[in-house]
Amino acid sequence: MRAIELADVGRAYGERVALTGVTLAVEEGETLAVFGSNGAGKTTLLRILATLLRPHHGVARVLGRELPREGWAVRGQIGFLGHEPLLYRDLTARENLRFHARLHDVAFARVEELLEAVGMRMRADDPVHTYSRGMVQRTAVCRAVLHSPPLLLLDEPLAGLDPGAAALIAPLIGAGTRVMISHDVEHGLAEADIVLGLRGGRVAFLERDVTEADVRALYV
Repeated sequence: MRAIELADVGRAYGERVALTGVTLAVEEGETLAVFGSNGAGKTTLLRILATLLRPHHGVARVLGRELPREGWAVRGQIGFLGHEPLLYRDLTARENLRFHARLHDVAFARVEELLEAVGMRMRADDPVHTYSRGMVQRTAVCRAVLHSPPLLLLDEPLAGLDPGAAALIAPLIGAGTRVMISHDVEHGLAEADIVLGLRGGRVAFLERDVTEADVRALYV
């Protein structure tokens, strides 16, 4: 089964077209890396796949379900990491993750396993608003992977992380089917099976063999 199938998908905000004519397929186990400058449509694409936005035209299927009609059936199978961490700032990391564990019927032992994996056990009982940006990101990654979803949608997963912290989360987000937005060209290409370049909401390229020069041309 293909994990993602898009045919002529588009989305507008009023009169501004954010995304148009996107057609692609991602097989199970593959990573799609998405590149493009600010406003190119990357976040809009990710939010459509996450069932957070409705496409205004075209056909979108995720994990075999048509969006938005069957979005309810796939939300629990998606791990989403966006610009916002989706954490309650007045709760601790442990409280946040236990809240999400209850939503997904996941044992609390999984929470402890993840806190240990990302080096957050010593600060797990401090409120999120006391954390550095990197600590918030590590906790948000734990939230996204908590329920072992078959599809990860990742918007700059290494943002705010030093090399040591990035190495800790790499095993958590490095397996399975992924769509990953990245401004780190070298890292994104190294992780990708397929590379999507967006410019002005349109597909500039969709290839399996892409060079750094191809990607950097998107930002010129």
